[in-house]
Amino acid sequence: MTQPPSQQPPQGGFGAPQEPPQGTPQPPPYGQPPQTPPPAQPPQMPAGAPQQPPGEPGYGYPQAPGQAPGQAPGQATGPYAQQPGPYGQQPGPYGQPGPYGQQPGPYGQPTQPGYGYPQQQYPGAPAPGGPAGPGGGSPFKGKPAVIIAAAVAALLVIGGVVFATAGGDDDKKPVAKKTTDAKPSASPTVDEGDGTGDGREVDDDLNAGRKPGEAKVLWLQTNGVDLPRSGANVYGPWIVGDTVVKGMYRTVSGYSAADGKQKWTLPLPADLCAAPPQPTADGKIVIGVKDSTKDGADCALLQMIDLNTGKPGWKKTVKKTGTWDLMSDIGLAISGDTVTVGRMSNSNGYRVSDGKELFGKPAGNCQPFAFAGGPKLIAAGNCRTGDIENPQHQIQEIDPATGKAKWTYKPARGWEIDKVYSVSPLIVSLTQAVKGKDKKWSILAIKENGTLRSQLAGDAEDKFSPRCGGGFSIFGEKLEGCTGIAADANTFYMATEADSSGTGRTNKVVAFNLNTGKPKWKAAAPAERVMTPLRMEGGNVLLHMEASYDKGGAIATLSPAGGAPTVVLQHPESTTAIERTFYSSKIAYAGGRSFILSGRISASNDKEEKEQKTMMVFGK
Repeated sequence: MTQPPSQQPPQGGFGAPQEPPQGTPQPPPYGQPPQTPPPAQPPQMPAGAPQQPPGEPGYGYPQAPGQAPGQAPGQATGPYAQQPGPYGQQPGPYGQPGPYGQQPGPYGQPTQPGYGYPQQQYPGAPAPGGPAGPGGGSPFKGKPAVIIAAAVAALLVIGGVVFATAGGDDDKKPVAKKTTDAKPSASPTVDEGDGTGDGREVDDDLNAGRKPGEAKVLWLQTNGVDLPRSGANVYGPWIVGDTVVKGMYRTVSGYSAADGKQKWTLPLPADLCAAPPQPTADGKIVIGVKDSTKDGADCALLQMIDLNTGKPGWKKTVKKTGTWDLMSDIGLAISGDTVTVGRMSNSNGYRVSDGKELFGKPAGNCQPFAFAGGPKLIAAGNCRTGDIENPQHQIQEIDPATGKAKWTYKPARGWEIDKVYSVSPLIVSLTQAVKGKDKKWSILAIKENGTLRSQLAGDAEDKFSPRCGGGFSIFGEKLEGCTGIAADANTFYMATEADSSGTGRTNKVVAFNLNTGKPKWKAAAPAERVMTPLRMEGGNVLLHMEASYDKGGAIATLSPAGGAPTVVLQHPESTTAIERTFYSSKIAYAGGRSFILSGRISASNDKEEKEQKTMMVFGK
C-alpha cells in the first residue's frame, strides 16, 4: 500500500480541523425567513434511477468513511498527515450539520464564483452532500457525511409570463405592463392572503413605492410552464451582451436584459440535465440533455447552443465505455474552446466550436472524474488503491487542447477533492470521511507550478459558509459553481455564517493571505444585513446583500483592504416581500443590473407552479 505523499506544509502549517459537535440543529441559511410553503410532493427519486454499483468499479467510485488503515489515535489527519488540526480546540465554524440546509438548487450550475448562491429551500428537498459542495463540512468543520457505499441507490436530482416596467425618467411614474410568452390567464391573479404569496396583485405597479436612490424593478418573470410533479432545476443565468439566458426542463430561452422580452427560445427533446457555469468568450455553451423522456434516461446528449441567437449547433451522444460509465450525473466545464464531460468512471473533452473530440479517458492508474473551467482547466482525479476507505485523490492542470496534465498534486491518503473555489489562483476544498463522525474539511492554495502554496487556517470563532448548491450527486461531479467566496492573486475572501445573537442576523467577510493561509482582515456587514461575495469586480469584491424583512437586497463592493461595503445598487424596499420568495436564489450582476433567479421551481399544484416567480431584474 502506498504511503501518504511526502509534500510538506509551510513552516507552522496546519493539518485537518477538529471535528464539530454532533447533532447541532441547522438554522435557515443566511437568515432567510420562511418562504412559500413546501410543495405537496418534494422531488422523488425517478423510477429507474441508476443504482450504486457494488464492489469497486474503477475510478471516481464513492468512498466509504473510515479511519485510514494503520493510523494511530491522535495521529495527524490533515491533507499532509504531518501536522495537528489547524484550529486547536475549535469545534469548527459550522455549528450546524452543514452550510446548505436542505437546498436542492442546481448550482453547479450554476452556480460558480460570480453567479448566484442558493438561499433557503423548501422542506423536503434533497439535502446536498459535501462541504462546499454537496456534503457539508468546512476546513473549519464538517457536515454529517452523506456516505455512499456499494449498493446504495443513486439519487439524480433532476419562458413564462413577464412583467416589464414601461421605461422612463425618474420623474415619470413607471407602470408595470404584462407581456407573456405562455398562454395568458383571463384575469390578474391576486394573493389571497393564505401565507403562500407576497401580498401583491400580479399586475400592480412594482415601482409605485420606490424611494429616492432605490433601483427600479425592470421586470419580473413568472414560470407559466407545466412541470413534472417533482419540479425542475433552473440553469443559468448566462448573460451575453444584452441577453440573459436560462434553461429549465425542456427549454432554453433568451430574454432582453433591459425589459424581459423573449428574444428566442429553443425546445429540447428531453430534460435539461447538466450545464457549465459559464459559456465561452463568444457566447457558446454546451448543455447536457437526457437521451430520452423515459424514467431512468441517461444524461448523455450534448447540445451546443449560440446564446446570442438561440441557434443550436452540433449535438452528439456521449459514448458509454464500460459497465460503470454514465452511472452518475455528468459535470460540464468550459475552458477556452474546450468543454469537458466528467463522470464517475470516465471523462471526455470536446471542442466547443465544432464538437470534435479532443481527448478521452487517459491511460494509467489515476482517472479524472470532474473538471473546473475558466482561464485554466483543472481536473480532479481518483487513483485506484484497492482500499475504498482510504482513497488517493489528485488535482491537475490540464491542457484544454490535448487533455495532457501540466502538473499533478496529490494530497495525503484519505483526503478527497471536493470543490474548486478558484482556478486562478487555484484554491481547492478537500474533505476526509471519518467513521462515525462528520467529515473533516480543509482548503489548500496551490501554486502555478502545482506545489503547495498554503493551507487556510481560520479563527476559532468564525463559522464559514461557502455555498455550492447542486443536488445530491454521486462523487461530486460538479467541481465548480460555488459562491460566498471570491479570490484575487494573493487573497481569498470567504463569508461567515449569519449570526443571529443580536437584534438581527448579520455576518462578515474574512480575507485570507494565500501565501500564509492566515486571515488578513475581517469586514463586518452593516447592521442586520448578511453579505455574500459573488466574485471580483474592478479590483474589489462584489457582494450581494440579502433582503431582510424590511429592507430590499443590494449589490455592493468591498475594498481588497477591507472596511465597510459600498452599495452600488439598492433594491427597493417596496418589493422586499417578492424578493424573498425566490427559491434557492442565484444572483448575477452585469451591465449595472442585478438579476435574481430561482434555482428550482416546484409547487403543490399546477396553478401555484405556473405562478412561481422565476426571475426579477433591478436597474437604475
